[in-house]
Amino acid sequence: MTDLSIAVGTTGCGAVMTIGGDLDFHSAPRVRDALAVLHLEPGQLLVLDLTGLTFCDSSGISILVSARNHTHGLRADTVLAAVPAHVSRILQTVGLDRILSQYPDVPAATASWTAPGT
Repeated sequence: MTDLSIAVGTTGCGAVMTIGGDLDFHSAPRVRDALAVLHLEPGQLLVLDLTGLTFCDSSGISILVSARNHTHGLRADTVLAAVPAHVSRILQTVGLDRILSQYPDVPAATASWTAPGT
């Protein structure tokens, strides 16, 4: 078991939340709490950087959906960066790869963003 780590930073396009360790039933509420206080302006982007994610169960997948729903409610968007292969397979199996765009790293994810009105 690897302890969950969460770090939040800002970029010109919005926010980057880096999630590492095990994202499971026990740690998911910490991510949910971090999402609840995250503020994005309409049109901005939340990048979930999963570089250090070592484990993800159904509670973790639920958190990814919650992140997408949270940003959607703010009229913003969520994308994933550096998704580990084991998590990518789960996303494909449950069809979330069609809802959450995936990029190889944070710079590629932020480069995908287009400012509102441009």
